[in-house]
Amino acid sequence: MAQKLYQPQQIENEVQAFWESNNTFKAVEQPEKEKFYCLSMFPYPSGRLHMGHVRNYTIGDVISRFQRMQGKNVLQPMGWDAFGLPAENAAVNNNTAPAKWTYANIDYMKTQLKSLGFGYDWDREIATCKPEYYRWEQWFFTRLFEKGLVYKKNATVNWDPVDHTVLANEQVIDGRGWRSGALVEQKEIPQWFVKITDYAEELVNDLEQLDEWPDQVRTMQKNWIGRSEGVEITFDLAQQVAGADSFDVYTTRPDTLYGVSYVAVAAQHPISLEAAKSNAQLAQFIDECKNTKVAEAEMATMEKKGCATGYFAIHPLTGEQIPVWVANFVLMGYGSGAVMAVPGHDQRDWEFATKYNLAITQVIAPTDADVTVDLSASAYTEKGLLVNSNEYNGLTSAEAFEQIAAKLVSLGKGQKKVNYRLRDWGVSRQRYWGSPIPMLNLENGEAVPVPAEQLPVILPEDVTMNGVISPIKADPEWAKTTYQGQPALRETDTFDTFMESSWYYARYACAQNTDAMLDPKQANYWLPVDQYVGGIEHAILHLLYSRFFHKLLRDEGLVESSEPFKRLLCQGMVLADSFYREDASGKQTWYAPIDVTSEKDDKGRIIRSVLTADGLEVKHGGMTKMSKSKNNGIDPQQVIDVYGADTIRVFTMFAAPPEQTLEWIDSGVDGAHRFVKRLWNLTQEHLEAGAVEPLNLSLLTGEQKNLRRLVHKTIEKVTDDVGRRQTFNTAVAAVMELLNHLHKAPQVEAQDRALVREGIEAIVLMLAPIAPHICHVLYKDLGFTQAIETAPWPVVDTSALVEDEKLVVVQVNGKVRAKVTVAADATQEQVQALALEEHNVKPYVEGLSLRKVIYVPGKLLNIVAN
Repeated sequence: MAQKLYQPQQIENEVQAFWESNNTFKAVEQPEKEKFYCLSMFPYPSGRLHMGHVRNYTIGDVISRFQRMQGKNVLQPMGWDAFGLPAENAAVNNNTAPAKWTYANIDYMKTQLKSLGFGYDWDREIATCKPEYYRWEQWFFTRLFEKGLVYKKNATVNWDPVDHTVLANEQVIDGRGWRSGALVEQKEIPQWFVKITDYAEELVNDLEQLDEWPDQVRTMQKNWIGRSEGVEITFDLAQQVAGADSFDVYTTRPDTLYGVSYVAVAAQHPISLEAAKSNAQLAQFIDECKNTKVAEAEMATMEKKGCATGYFAIHPLTGEQIPVWVANFVLMGYGSGAVMAVPGHDQRDWEFATKYNLAITQVIAPTDADVTVDLSASAYTEKGLLVNSNEYNGLTSAEAFEQIAAKLVSLGKGQKKVNYRLRDWGVSRQRYWGSPIPMLNLENGEAVPVPAEQLPVILPEDVTMNGVISPIKADPEWAKTTYQGQPALRETDTFDTFMESSWYYARYACAQNTDAMLDPKQANYWLPVDQYVGGIEHAILHLLYSRFFHKLLRDEGLVESSEPFKRLLCQGMVLADSFYREDASGKQTWYAPIDVTSEKDDKGRIIRSVLTADGLEVKHGGMTKMSKSKNNGIDPQQVIDVYGADTIRVFTMFAAPPEQTLEWIDSGVDGAHRFVKRLWNLTQEHLEAGAVEPLNLSLLTGEQKNLRRLVHKTIEKVTDDVGRRQTFNTAVAAVMELLNHLHKAPQVEAQDRALVREGIEAIVLMLAPIAPHICHVLYKDLGFTQAIETAPWPVVDTSALVEDEKLVVVQVNGKVRAKVTVAADATQEQVQALALEEHNVKPYVEGLSLRKVIYVPGKLLNIVAN
């Protein structure tokens, strides 16, 4: 019989057809069986999968298949994060509607996912743009409104005055609208909010439960929530302003209170607006602040500007008058919109005070007398000992915190308070392609939720996009409706797409349920997710909102758990070589790696590259993140067409640890393909040699025992690497090493062939989660009638790990002179006697006295002779 050739495309099509016809990955609740819910972050249907998708979903699929082979009831679903601004932009550019564009992309990407062999339960597929999905999100929002967890208020947004639309931060380029080029303004418009701050304390505290999350992610979440303990201080005004006699500020440093030399308020603070009525310069400054960036990173580096209001506040402890300034670094949406400024001990306050010649007073001194403070150069921001602070002089910052706080409380001028950096979640978007917010605006100004029986509020899909205004805002008829017989207008804002991605994981548990958002029985069987896989870029907002949403679901009685994801794996980015040419004007044109031919040195480094089409040189832009801007994305389909899906899966798992960046190197893909082919060829050659007798452990020679020991050591290592450590690269490396040994192993005697058979079977089972197609076929070729997807993971024979003999290294005066094989239980005296008889040892000890002999059992014998 001729040897079968490895033909990945044929194999993979046949195996995928088997999975589909047998519903191999369909998940059904089985209360008597341990469940395992593995989830990878669902994709935005952009049109094509990229290598970041491939890596993310391969990791999830490997974990899912491994857990299934551990005998668990596995759920691995897939769906589409289908709403969002990119679809609107693409629709405008392609002269189509977002729905049509989105559904076409879903169809294509689903085909790609299937071609990669991912074991999803497609019966649970969801698309967030479908009414049967966002209906329940709308219903839940109305429930939150009834509980008082939803409210509407004016909020500052990026406003394009030409396109008359709100822009996301990334759509503001150099202060101008990305499409119109108009100067973007900061404008206040009504927005809907969900009270995530009501859950801030729980969100911080429950991070301690997430011990299977990366520490980095937990720290990022903790910092984003930003819990702080401080004092809210009341500053009286020297004169009544806008009907108010005082205002509040929050500080975490009451120990610096005696260093306050001015108070800064936001441009939109009532004090600012009142002062501007009679101060043209201030009015102009407030108008200028409309274009101030609101991102914290930008605010930290921007020039600090301000304008005096002419009003004064009264220091709560000294009674001194302190000037009130408007400053561009204070935002109305954060805290009370006012801060006490201590320029001696806050760098931002120092920069402002230096610019406007305001007083800078030192009230904190270093605890180390050798440290000098020069406030003419910068602020001293460390904690220390109080100076220039009346009766509090000499106290530590911690002591002063408590005593000054107590004094303020006793005077009715302050109270201790826990504060959070976290702000309530603004869920309103003025774009079209999103779930309509299910609220009605009545003629009397009241807002009420859409009645449950009228849900969902369906977003019309057959629309014409002009790129300027949302079609549901442009069509006044769409908003018209009635409420209890009275005219009403539907809300024309749509939800932030984080709303959809904050609960999709739960909907998978009962995706076909048309009667409820969640079926508690199904949801509580599958939830929480046992393993979540996704990019580190989602470490804060998506994961924070999902955690918050899960607690809302719990408090609605829909789930019992308090956290949605038990274990989190954040995979690294995928990098690839980039190539470009630069014209005389400096404009760069980037070329796809597939269109470039490169010469490399003996270390694999690129030394020269040319565009294959014209043979002219291009510059190497380095190994960078795959992106459209650098034109260095690798189309997974091209790799599948050449090598097959198993090769791309093996490469992505082997090339780097999952949390690190992966460099896409063509030679690495070739190497992965050679490995897969070697496994195929070894198995076919072994099978062609005929039947195999059962393995008889009592007949094994020393060398045969060593080979079997390697087989079971590999099983032990791969089990730990995949299951506990999730270091898939080291697991693949161990399997590769075992395959090399099996290639070299003799297959002459019956026990030789039995041993190789055991090794091949172990490799096929261990590689099944990573290269599922080839392993499915080889397992069948090896004579098993059960499909490998439901086969048990190989078990370590611990007796095989016991070594009968040890190889001991012999050193004389620190230099290796020989290696001796000894019985595993040999004594030091027995090992020493054997070593001294070795012909490579004798010349170095003859005539000398053995001053010292050091023995590390089973490893090393060190002889010191003189």
